Amino acid sequence: MNLGLSFDPLIPLPWLIAVGGVALLVAALVLVARARGAVFRALAIALAVLALANPSLTSEEREPLSTVVAVVVDKSASQEFGDRTAMTEAARAELKQRLERFPNAEVRWVEAGSGSGEVDGTRLFTALSAALADVPPERVAGAIFLTDGRVHDIPATAAALGFRAPVHAIISGHPGERDRRVALTSTPRFGIVGQTQTVGYRVEDEGAPAGARVGVTVRRDGEVVARPIVTAGQPAEVNVEITHAGPNIVEIEAAGLQGELTLVNNRAAVSIDGVRDKLRVLLVSGEPHVGERTWRNLLKSDANVDLVHFTILRPPEKQDGTPINELSLIAFPTRELFQQKIKDFDLIIFDRYAQQGVLPMIYFDNIVRYVREGGAVLVAAGADYVSDGSIFQTPLESILPAEPTGKMTEQPYYAHITDAGQRHPVTRALPGSESNPPHWSRFFRVIDTNGAKGTSVLEAPGNKPVLLLDRVGEGRVALLLSDHIWLWARGYEGGGPYIDLLRRLSHWLMKEPDLEEERLRMVARGGDIVIERQTMGDAVNPVTVTTPTGQTRTMTLSAAEPGLFRATFPADTLGLWRATDGTFTALVNVGPLNPKEFAEVTSTTETLKPIVTATNGGVWRMADLAGGVPRVVAVRSGERYAGEDWMGLAMREVSVVRGLGLFPLFAGLSGLLILMAGIAAAWAREGR
Repeated sequence: MNLGLSFDPLIPLPWLIAVGGVALLVAALVLVARARGAVFRALAIALAVLALANPSLTSEEREPLSTVVAVVVDKSASQEFGDRTAMTEAARAELKQRLERFPNAEVRWVEAGSGSGEVDGTRLFTALSAALADVPPERVAGAIFLTDGRVHDIPATAAALGFRAPVHAIISGHPGERDRRVALTSTPRFGIVGQTQTVGYRVEDEGAPAGARVGVTVRRDGEVVARPIVTAGQPAEVNVEITHAGPNIVEIEAAGLQGELTLVNNRAAVSIDGVRDKLRVLLVSGEPHVGERTWRNLLKSDANVDLVHFTILRPPEKQDGTPINELSLIAFPTRELFQQKIKDFDLIIFDRYAQQGVLPMIYFDNIVRYVREGGAVLVAAGADYVSDGSIFQTPLESILPAEPTGKMTEQPYYAHITDAGQRHPVTRALPGSESNPPHWSRFFRVIDTNGAKGTSVLEAPGNKPVLLLDRVGEGRVALLLSDHIWLWARGYEGGGPYIDLLRRLSHWLMKEPDLEEERLRMVARGGDIVIERQTMGDAVNPVTVTTPTGQTRTMTLSAAEPGLFRATFPADTLGLWRATDGTFTALVNVGPLNPKEFAEVTSTTETLKPIVTATNGGVWRMADLAGGVPRVVAVRSGERYAGEDWMGLAMREVSVVRGLGLFPLFAGLSGLLILMAGIAAAWAREGR
């Protein structure tokens, strides 16, 4: 019980001060005049003023509060290297026993650094602040960290901790650990497709002499593109070609160092977004017709397409002697387009083109060579394909996937997606194809052909191909055997998905990765990773997934759609994930490409030393102490909280008031008796 004195004035405080001043003045005059009973008169006046102040005796019932000790256990990925996990758990068990000897200590155990949420590295002090958020600073006895020392949110000053108590660090791992890592020095974010970008890097060896010669493997999207030899500690560069639009993931992997801690950080990666300079398309229309504008509008609507369009309005047989200077038509620059600049085009489209002597046969040879070397040709055929001047009667015969019979079938029909078309990315899940008949308008013409090659994805009744896709050498060819797709664009009978079909078709011809028939893809969606395998087959192989820490797991993919198999699993580790089915490889990044957690993995006592020193705490290595932890000592006064083999906790004497007793001195009979006693004493002294 604690006794005290409190005041609750009966009049406002300014008035009480004024009365006290007057009383003090009167008492002083009485004392100066040395009147009989002056002391007792002054005492009576003081008691009267004190009665106005209304003093009370107080008694408090207090309950002592526990002292809070926070123990933060590092569960980050770097703690899994070597025997750190075992060392930490042993130290944790020993520390728990030693803290149990302090009955007035409340120990709060905090596990931090685990899971995919640690985007910015190991954040132990953030977890400490959260654990002590409801604890007054005066109750905190200290904080103890069980970690490898690689912490990335250390406060700059002790004041930022929010409490005045020692911070101790007990470090797992061993001194003199060796590790090799790749550090990126320059990382371009974008690159033009077809051009090269330079990536700067440096191989660093910790715990080993500098200057070693190190073999490095450079991969782009899993494919090896270079194997340079570099000097450890010295900057190096590698030029990498950007081969496609979208992310191009470049990995730089150094050979292992003998006796090193882990191989995880021997590899660094950078994602370079490929940007196409412009897709150049050459559209050659054999004659004006109602479907010509469909192609032009579609290609012009794409900002990434640079379209060159020519329509043959004046073939050689229409020469009538009109002087050239009186013609408003532009001459067809055949030599410039099909000899000098043919390789500048990503796609050549022949729209209802019939051979009319405009293009010499040698230029068709150039087109064939262009396709075999990686180019793309689309032939949108009509009645021209069965005419005497059919484009099939040129050297293009060797690359076109079907030979015309010389006949056409002209009757209304619905173009159906074939079984192969259900799996092919160009026509898979084409809007309107889910119903029978398809929810799109009919065509009224199809060119009859023989000896179809490649893949038929659209067909007319009687298994007559409407759209054929084929690969020739390094290039691709598509043959559309109906010139009525413009009916879909005009909205006839409700129209049809011509934009989806023609855009997918043109991008497949230009080798868009997402439209490849055989492809393994891995993407991050929310907190999950989704693996997708596109195939024209009926089954796929299991996929082996490699985590950023080097662990592997096998995933079995399930059929999601025709030609598409899928598997989903949680993305529980930051970094670069890899998947392979033995034929294809896919990469995906979760969080930062090169997490701080794996940048430096050797254990250290240096990173935590500034904050530990600022709070008068200590740093020890588990390997140097019996039981893995120092002795724990209660310190109730002083500024020293650590020694060679002991650590101190600032034990607090904190309590909370549970009850309060109040006895007014001048209330009721007691107050009257005190005042009467003072007045009686003064009167008795004067009466002598």
